[in-house]
Amino acid sequence: MNVAFIPVRGGSKSIPLKNIKEMAGKPLVYWTAKAANECARIDQVYVATDSEIIRNVVEGFGFQKVRVIDRDESTASDTASTESAMIAFAREYQFDNIVLIQATSPLLTSIDLEEGFKLFDLDNTDSVLSVVRQKRFLWKVNGCGFAESVNYNYKQRPRRQEFDGYLIENGAFYMIGREALLTVENRLAGNIRVYEMDESTYFEVDEARDWEIIEGQLLRRIECNRRQPDASKIRMLLTDCDGCLTDGGMYYSENGDELKKFNTKDGMGFALLKSQGILTGIITQENRELNIRRAKKLKVDVIQQGCVDKVSAINEIAKKYELDLDEVAYIGDDVNDLAVLKKVGYGACPINAADQVKAVASYICNAKGGEGVIREVAEQIIKSRTK
Repeated sequence: MNVAFIPVRGGSKSIPLKNIKEMAGKPLVYWTAKAANECARIDQVYVATDSEIIRNVVEGFGFQKVRVIDRDESTASDTASTESAMIAFAREYQFDNIVLIQATSPLLTSIDLEEGFKLFDLDNTDSVLSVVRQKRFLWKVNGCGFAESVNYNYKQRPRRQEFDGYLIENGAFYMIGREALLTVENRLAGNIRVYEMDESTYFEVDEARDWEIIEGQLLRRIECNRRQPDASKIRMLLTDCDGCLTDGGMYYSENGDELKKFNTKDGMGFALLKSQGILTGIITQENRELNIRRAKKLKVDVIQQGCVDKVSAINEIAKKYELDLDEVAYIGDDVNDLAVLKKVGYGACPINAADQVKAVASYICNAKGGEGVIREVAEQIIKSRTK
């Protein structure tokens, strides 16, 4: 049995009762409770609080899996650790695994949690935490008062695309087994894996300035989904390859063979669209034999490679199949997709797409590129057609 544990106390000093202060039209804790409630891998969601006001607000959400429980005052003081609340909970309740979710990370989604569980299920894994990647150059001051670079050689400054950067906890969630938690009395133990979330989730709501930044991002996400056009008239779905069908990574064998990682969820997405009579295709700037092989396996209607002018290409495709552009959906992730996304009737992108792309997309997926984006968009189209 997997449970989610969301500790929220009423005594926040930086922002009084911040856990139920409205963010993007809902109490702050609503967003993480919603994500946990919608995660198929979580059986029960426990919100632990010392505040009767917070209890009433959370119970008013009406989420099926969410249960509000009392949080002992000794674990809700300014000096008490989150671990103390987790341990007290684990001693009283029976479960197999626990996901600590912090209400101060409202950009968390059910997709993030489900992907985290996939890592947690891997062999020899004892715990998982969420992180974001930062590509910043770090410095420190040594004992003599002089500055030293920490994570790069300033004499050979790497280009951003060649710099791996470093991983930072964003505080969204932590996964661990009950027995391990009670043994080590820590939210993490043993062999730890990380789930990398989108860079936009870097901030946690600790101070007033954090609130403004995060609320702005949340509002943009909501607005993008609200202004989603009617997808019921879509008759063709086209997608870019790298960054959409794949995670954008390039893998090479010792023999120099180029490899790419595709997701089986997207195969099902294409199949579902085909069952609805919707045409499908792949348009990419690359010329790769493996793209053709993947396209054949997916049984798409169109595969066009070496495509520099995607707008012209889609115009020709639409003409061939006697379609208007507002009957075409397109999925892209980078700036070379912008013109197409503005032209078609339904433009979508992965959650980790470039910011310029997110700004014009009709729908921003919860999934990252290579993690079921096509399947998610297919479900949106089919749902709209059903309505």
